[in-house]
Amino acid sequence: MGGATRWTVNVAPETDIDVRTYLAQRGMKKGDLSRFIEESVKWRLLDLTLAEARAGFDDVSPEEMSQLIDEAIADARRN
Repeated sequence: MGGATRWTVNVAPETDIDVRTYLAQRGMKKGDLSRFIEESVKWRLLDLTLAEARAGFDDVSPEEMSQLIDEAIADARRN
């Protein structure tokens, strides 16, 4: 993880124990905590981004959504 930025974070003691126990049970070492946190943050950002994107289509009917998807697939196949 070259060029990494150091974070200082505070978590509940229970969370600390849970994460470290999880990592230890899978044979991971202390340094793996940083990778675990980074991967978790990336997944959470993806989840939030997808939720925002889905919310943008709340007012679209299922039929209209199906039509939009079909059009997008057709456009992608033409290109």
